[in-house]
Amino acid sequence: MGPLAGFRIIEIAGLGPGPFCGMMLADMGATVIRVDRPGDTMSSQLDPQLRNRQSICIDLKSNQGLEVLLRLVDGADVLFEGFRPGVAERLGFGPKVCLEQNPQLVYGRITGWGQTGPLASTAGHDINYIALSGTLHAIGRMGERPVPPLNLVGDFGAGGMLLAFGILCALLETSRSGKGQVVDAAMLDGAIALMATFHAFRAIGLFDEKTGSNFLSGAAHFYDTYETKDGKFLAVGPLEPQFYRQFLKIAGLENEQMLAGGFSLEPGRMDKSNWPELKQQIATALKQKTRDEWCVLFDGTDACVAPVLTTTEASQHPQNIARNNFIEVDGVLQHAPAPRFDRTPGVTPAKPSPAGADSRTLLSEAGYDPAQIEALIESGTVFEGKTG
Repeated sequence: MGPLAGFRIIEIAGLGPGPFCGMMLADMGATVIRVDRPGDTMSSQLDPQLRNRQSICIDLKSNQGLEVLLRLVDGADVLFEGFRPGVAERLGFGPKVCLEQNPQLVYGRITGWGQTGPLASTAGHDINYIALSGTLHAIGRMGERPVPPLNLVGDFGAGGMLLAFGILCALLETSRSGKGQVVDAAMLDGAIALMATFHAFRAIGLFDEKTGSNFLSGAAHFYDTYETKDGKFLAVGPLEPQFYRQFLKIAGLENEQMLAGGFSLEPGRMDKSNWPELKQQIATALKQKTRDEWCVLFDGTDACVAPVLTTTEASQHPQNIARNNFIEVDGVLQHAPAPRFDRTPGVTPAKPSPAGADSRTLLSEAGYDPAQIEALIESGTVFEGKTG
């Protein structure tokens, strides 16, 4: 059933962080109703982010469509949307209206810049939000331009997961107070929060704010990727002295220069002037064998070395197989629900429903009789999608 079984959540269809949040909640057993819009071509039965949902397709620009949505709100615990500030209000289902309809409702909002501030009403994408947070500047190679980390940081880590966390926090509070509230989740805010460790590093002198200069950014010889004989790569990250020594022993690099210093500010490993030369030594050593030959040598050790895998390779790795981390749903490779619970495990994922596939069922659950349902569909207020 999942730990969120029994919670009813309305997701106003959107892109990026919204669907990711909906997936996280649905994977944990919540009943998530996705409100799609007529002519929406973005919904895909191949997108794992849309799995485990029911879908109703409503013309939210019509008065009747708004009435249907508010009827759904009446029986929901949560509604969340990803419009620019003010759009939901203009459409007639902003927080004030929805909380009047259902005073215990948690109303989630996910935007890039947040609901307030001089940029609130302007457009942007993941790359813009993490740029303004100071995060993007820190990601990249020394002396080169910053590199976008896909859209993992802004859209998903700082966006979808932040919204899911905010919604769950609000639900816990509502269970005590009996009152709903608005969750203002911004990808900018989330990206700033994700940099907490680096604010600490800056305070103690381990972060000088130059792109690619931090020891966790690939500048240090003991935390980087290295090419192997076959053109593939290893991820090397033995931060602690005891792990570092084990790495050097297996790689055949136990020399005085490599062993100098520990994980501190003393000369040696943390002396940035030594990093380029030490990195070259490791690069030369690791080019002597193939990636998989090195994996045999490092397997089961604490040297903190792992192969850099493609997604297909990752799905075939013994660790991922042992934990069933990858699954196939209707032929589509994707992740299994996470995190895991020993008493209330997440649900078995089902493929995404076509837009409007559950319109009749959801209207019936909301209290509409068959004649009213037929009238809503015939008028174009609600659309009935094809199943199968």
